[in-house]
Amino acid sequence: MTEIKESSTRNLNRQLTLDCPVNYVMEKIGGYWKPIIIHQLMSGPKRYGELKRAIPAITEKMLIQHLKQLAADDLVVREALEVIPPSVTYSLSPAGAELSEMMEAMVKWGLKHNDNRARYDAASA
Repeated sequence: MTEIKESSTRNLNRQLTLDCPVNYVMEKIGGYWKPIIIHQLMSGPKRYGELKRAIPAITEKMLIQHLKQLAADDLVVREALEVIPPSVTYSLSPAGAELSEMMEAMVKWGLKHNDNRARYDAASA
C-alpha cells in the first residue's frame, strides 16, 4: 500500500473529521458489521463460534477482521485461555459497554420504524 504524505489533503481531511465527535464514533464503530457485533456482545461474553452462529451472514474473514479492529480500539476484550482445544472469548470492554445505551436506542428506533418488525419479533421469540 502506498504511504500517504502527511501534508496531503486526504490526511488533513481525515484529521479534521476525527475532531468531530460523531465522525470519531463512526470511525470506531461505523460500517455494517461492527454495530451488529457490539449488539451481540451486549448480552454477555461469547466465543467466536457463538458470534458466527448469531450473525450467520458475516464471513469468517469479516468477523475476524472486525473483532481485531474492535479489540485494537479497546471496545472489545479478547481473552484466550491456554487449553486444548484453544478457547477464545470476546466481551465488551468498559468503553464498549458504554455504547449499550446508544445501541439500545438504535434497536428501539429500528423496531419503531421497520416495516418488517413482525419477522424480527418472530425470530426473537
